[in-house]
Amino acid sequence: MAITAQLVKELREKTGAGMMDCKKALVETDGNIEAAIDFLREKGLSSASKKADRIAAEGTTYILTKDNEAIILEVNAETDFVAKNDKFQALVSALAEQILTAKPASVEEALELENAEGVKIVDQISTAVATIGEKITLRRFEIKTKTDADAFGPYLHMGGKIGVLVVLEGSTDESVARDVAMHIAAINPKYISRDEVSADEVERERKVLTEQALNEGKPENIVAKMVEGRLGKYFEEICLLDQAFVKNSDQKVRDFVKAANADVKAFVRYSVGEGIEKREDNFAEEVMSQVKGN
Repeated sequence: MAITAQLVKELREKTGAGMMDCKKALVETDGNIEAAIDFLREKGLSSASKKADRIAAEGTTYILTKDNEAIILEVNAETDFVAKNDKFQALVSALAEQILTAKPASVEEALELENAEGVKIVDQISTAVATIGEKITLRRFEIKTKTDADAFGPYLHMGGKIGVLVVLEGSTDESVARDVAMHIAAINPKYISRDEVSADEVERERKVLTEQALNEGKPENIVAKMVEGRLGKYFEEICLLDQAFVKNSDQKVRDFVKAANADVKAFVRYSVGEGIEKREDNFAEEVMSQVKGN
C-alpha cells in the first residue's frame, strides 16, 4: 500500500510521534493505522494521552429529559459565535423535542420528521442556515429510557461543549446521577465496567504492554507480572467503575454509586466536533501553487 503524506499526518496527529517514525510505522504495517499506533506504542514512541482525535467543528450538545425518556444530541455549526446564537439554540431545542417525541431510528429518519406546521426537520435546518448564514448539521442523537425507580443524570459542560447523559438504576437520586455524569465529562471513560471490554481488546493491550516491557529490557521472568499490573492501570483508564472519583480521589466510582444502592445502567458522552477534521489552509502551499501557475 502507498504511504501517503496524508496518512503520515493522520498517524502523527493521533500519536504525537515524529514524522519519520510515523512513516516507518506505516511501512512496517502496510498502511494500517491501528497496527501502526500499536507499533509506535510498543517502541515507546507514543502514549494514550496523545491519541485523542482533533476536535475542530463547532456547535453544541443538548439534553432534554421528559419523565422516563431523555435525549442527548449534537448539532454542529461553523463557528462558536453562531453556536451561542439565540436562533441556533432555539433550533436545537426544537429538534430535541421533535426527535424525542417521534423516536426515529437514525439521523436520516429524523431529518424527515415534520413539526406541527408540517415542515420537515431538514427544511427547518435549511431555513436556519439561510437566516443565520452558516452551515448547520444534525450530527447525532441517542434516546434513553428508565423506570420510575431510576434516575437520569444530565450534565452539560462549558455551555454544551461536552454533554453527558447517565442512566442510574436502582436509585432516584438525581444528584448522584449528575455527579457521575460530571465525572464522565472530565475523565471520558470508554466503558462502564471491565465486563464490557472485549477479549480481543484485552489481548491486544496485553501484547502491546508485553512488547513495551521487553523493549525496556525487563527480564522475561518478571514481564508477565508487570504486564498484569499495567493491565490493571489500563482498566482504570477506560472503565468508569474502576476510576478514582473526581470529587473524592480516595473513592472509586464503583463505591460512590454503591453507597447510593445504585448501578450505572448506561451513559452517553458527546464532545462537540470530536473526530471531525477542520479544513486547514496551508498559506505557503497556496502561494507556491499560484507562483507555479503564473
